[in-house]
Amino acid sequence: MRKTVAMLLALAMTVSLTACQGGTQETAAEGAGTEAVTESAGGDSAGDEVQNLGDFTMMVGHAQPEGNPRYDSMVKFAEDVEEKTNGHVTVEVFGNGQLGTEKEMLEQVVTGTIQGMRGGQFDFSPRLLMFTLPFLAQNRTQVTALLNSDLAKKVCAEAEEETGTVIINLCDAGGWRQFSNSKHPITKPEDLKGLKMRTNGMSTIDKTFIALGATTTSIPYSDLYMGLKTGVADGQENPWVNVRDMKFYEVQKYFTEVNYQFHPDPFYVNASWWNSLPQEYQDIITECAADMGTYNDQLIDEQGEAAKQTILDAGCEIYEPTDDELQAFKDAVQVVYDQCIEEGILTAEELQELQDIVANAQ
Repeated sequence: MRKTVAMLLALAMTVSLTACQGGTQETAAEGAGTEAVTESAGGDSAGDEVQNLGDFTMMVGHAQPEGNPRYDSMVKFAEDVEEKTNGHVTVEVFGNGQLGTEKEMLEQVVTGTIQGMRGGQFDFSPRLLMFTLPFLAQNRTQVTALLNSDLAKKVCAEAEEETGTVIINLCDAGGWRQFSNSKHPITKPEDLKGLKMRTNGMSTIDKTFIALGATTTSIPYSDLYMGLKTGVADGQENPWVNVRDMKFYEVQKYFTEVNYQFHPDPFYVNASWWNSLPQEYQDIITECAADMGTYNDQLIDEQGEAAKQTILDAGCEIYEPTDDELQAFKDAVQVVYDQCIEEGILTAEELQELQDIVANAQ
C-alpha cells in the first residue's frame, strides 16, 4: 500500500494548516485531529443534545476532482454531518485522488488507516459487479430501483463479513458510460476490433470489450489522461461528466453514446470505526449519506447534457446509434451474463431478480 499511516497523518496536518490559511481543502470543518475517536473533554453549549456522546473524526477519500458530482455531494455530506451532530463528528474529505488510487484507498479503509472512501472499487466486494452487467438498465428510474432493492441491500450486507467494511450508501458513480477512442468512429461492434481499450480492471468492463473484439489494458483513473495522450490505450469508457472533468476530450476524438453501463458508487466505511460510534451518530450519518446519494444522482442528471455539449464544443465527434445498431451491441455482449454466472458473481436466480426489478421500474 503506497500510503502509510504516517504519511496520511502528515497530509492531514498539512492540509488543515492550508485550510486555516485560506487553502482549498475539501472538508466540512477545520480538523479536530486525525484520531478516529476522541472523547469529549467537557460540556458544550446549553441545549446540545449530543454533548455527551464524544467527538469523532471521519477521514474520507475519493478520486474525483472539484466540480464532479461525487466531489460536490461529498462536500454536502460533510457539511450536513457537522451540522446535525453539532460539530461532534468532523468529516475531512480528500478528493482528486489525494490519498491514492481507489484500490489503495479501499485498502486503507479495510485496515482502518482512514475511515471511509467512495468509488466504484469492487475488488473486495466483487458481487457488486452484478449491477454493472452491460445494458442492464435503460433509465434513471430503473437504476434507482436496482440500487435501492433488497438484492442490493443483501450484497452490501455481505461486505462487512468479507472485508471489514460497512457500505452506508449506494448511489450512481457518474451516469451512463460511453465509448471513446482516438482512431475512428465506433458505430458497430466490429469497429472495436483491434482497438486497445482502457479499463479500470473491472471484470465486466474487460469482458464487455473482449466480447466486442477489443483488447484491454488496465490504467488507474488518475493516470488515464496521460495513458490516452501517449497511446498506452486507444480508447476508454466513462460517463460524460467524468470525460468533461478529467478533460479526456482533449486526447480522444471519437465518442459513441452507447449508454452501455452504469456503476454503483459504494460509500465504504471501516466496520470497527463504524461500530464504535453511538447509535445516534450512526443514524445521523446514514441519513446524511442517503441525502448525499440523492443529491449526487440529481447532479449527474443535471450535468450530463451540459458535459456532452462541452465535448462537442471541443471539436469531438459523438455518434448516436440507431435502435437497430444499439441492439447489435447488446446481442454481442450477452455472453458476459453467462460468464458472470459461471464465475459466481451472481446466480441465475439473482439475474432474473435484477431483470424483474428493471421490468417493474418503467
